[in-house]
Amino acid sequence: MRHITLEQMKALLADPIFHQIGQAADQLGVDCYVVGGYVRDLFLERPSQDIDCVVVGSGIELAQTLGHSLGRGAHVSVFRHFGTAQLKWHGAEVEFVGARRESYSHDSRKPIVEDGTLEDDLLRRDFTINALAVCLNRDRFGQLIDRFDGLLDLEDGIIATPLDPDTTFSDDPLRMMRCIRFATQLNFQIEDETQQALARNAERIRIISQERIIDELNKIMLSPTPSIGFIELSRCGLLPIILPEIAALEGVEVRNGRAHKDNFYHTLEVLDNVAKASSELWLRWAALLHDVGKPRSKRWENGVGWTFHNHNYIGQKMVAPLFRRMKLPLDERLQYVEKLVGLHMRPIVIADEEVTDSAVRRLLFEAGEDIDDLMVLCEADITSKNQQRKQRFLDNFQLVRQKLADLQARDNYRTWTNPITGEEIMRTFGLAPCRQIGILKQAIKDAIWDSQIPNDHEAARTFMLEKAKEMGLTPVILLE
Repeated sequence: MRHITLEQMKALLADPIFHQIGQAADQLGVDCYVVGGYVRDLFLERPSQDIDCVVVGSGIELAQTLGHSLGRGAHVSVFRHFGTAQLKWHGAEVEFVGARRESYSHDSRKPIVEDGTLEDDLLRRDFTINALAVCLNRDRFGQLIDRFDGLLDLEDGIIATPLDPDTTFSDDPLRMMRCIRFATQLNFQIEDETQQALARNAERIRIISQERIIDELNKIMLSPTPSIGFIELSRCGLLPIILPEIAALEGVEVRNGRAHKDNFYHTLEVLDNVAKASSELWLRWAALLHDVGKPRSKRWENGVGWTFHNHNYIGQKMVAPLFRRMKLPLDERLQYVEKLVGLHMRPIVIADEEVTDSAVRRLLFEAGEDIDDLMVLCEADITSKNQQRKQRFLDNFQLVRQKLADLQARDNYRTWTNPITGEEIMRTFGLAPCRQIGILKQAIKDAIWDSQIPNDHEAARTFMLEKAKEMGLTPVILLE
């Protein structure tokens, strides 16, 4: 990689669009380079759809000239406020911008932008591996410009900044999140000076919007081994600022010679286990938050040791405030994460006891369509170092899964709803909204879930009338 030849570089730029760009640049008499992530990913042999081009001149004019020469099928969008343009042609998307230099004030990440040279433009890039450029003009087509040894850092697996890292991170603190995100996605090491600058500038992240932070955090979450990112976030002091609930999981307390496990590292192990099984972002969020209630529920009980009673329910209630603060979606995705956090102990309890039809049926009713994801989370949660105990749980989980399959084959429990509605109870007994309605609905649900009565309306109504009689309620209408 370090000694790539011009011919090898030309071979990497196999897409015809690059020659088309070079011809349009020559027509205008300007220098043009493909830069940044696309070049980085060429060397890493990673697929990349986004092509960024820097023009020493007007990026908008080059995009329009190229679009005209390509003719039918080419679409150019101009963003004059930003001085950029985008061209779409035969599946390719190319962003054009004029070379520029930037300067920052301390209280904002928005730079003062001026026209600049290629050197200026590469100097403002966040990391050396993103500061590579390849010329597209005909007479220098394929020539690699590597001012900051980015190719060497790619080869060594290093994240470093072209400028002094304190300047890089203070100017635009979002780059701290990007630094950790690239280290996580690429499984690279953060260079020592850069790592120390992360810690020195962590507080600067507070000027960045939650939307931008969560965008980078979600990319960390979706990486092959997301724990890498969270360990780095903790190491540099960013985690307590952006996700204090997760930072609070870290550490071990010892009393009378007895310690609990470090719930932060346990959580990351569960997250990585889920990442191996699923690429679903919100299932990964459920894994990250599954034990978030443990710091608030932790108690020392004499004769027992450390306990975390009801941490799943406490954690479930913590999800919505966290989602609101982080500007995460407050829709069915929130409800999904809440459900999995609240239920994540249920399969484990079942697997630790006798796996009965009744217990599995209740689990299936409550999890509904999300039962498969819940089982993935719960199996990922078995991180015991006692291999015999771990295998016993995993074996019992297979029994749970088999009973789930049997029940699903017999009954449509995934979409179960109570056959008796609150409105029917109110009509039957002439009630206004009150506590007795909830008691009756719960009693009917329990009776069905415990197989005391069939899952149908007639049986449920008969049970309701008997239960209501015990409660002193009298029907005011007959069965319709």
